[in-house]
Amino acid sequence: MNADHDQRTLTNPATLHDPAPFGYSHAASAPGELVFIAGQYASDATGAPVPGDFAAQVELALANLRLALEGVGLGLAHVVRLGSYVVDHDLAKLEVLGKALHAAFGERLPAQTLSGVASLALPGMLFEIDAVAVRPATPAGEPATAG
Repeated sequence: MNADHDQRTLTNPATLHDPAPFGYSHAASAPGELVFIAGQYASDATGAPVPGDFAAQVELALANLRLALEGVGLGLAHVVRLGSYVVDHDLAKLEVLGKALHAAFGERLPAQTLSGVASLALPGMLFEIDAVAVRPATPAGEPATAG
């Protein structure tokens, strides 16, 4: 999605802390149809977790998130909310995640909730991310895009 067509409104009230260094915005909205993307993790084509350190798993999970979005005709610019799940969360992992999210989303960071967890669904998973995206509203008279 071209940044000129980014329909998201991202809000960071002055009455709250600046969340950008942590990789998110406080609130996000957009006109259109909600699309829910299931948790994506560092997996291979069979769904098996790919071994690797936390940073490598974050990168692959974000790549899989992009692929899931592309599968419904959307991209990262359509994401309004993320849910991130980090095994054995600590500040070092928060820094790695923040950098990866800035690399993926630039300065247009969606809202996000980060949860530190003891474990995830499969052994070896260190990180998982889900998303809510918005398929832009179609102006009257224009056909909706297939997804």
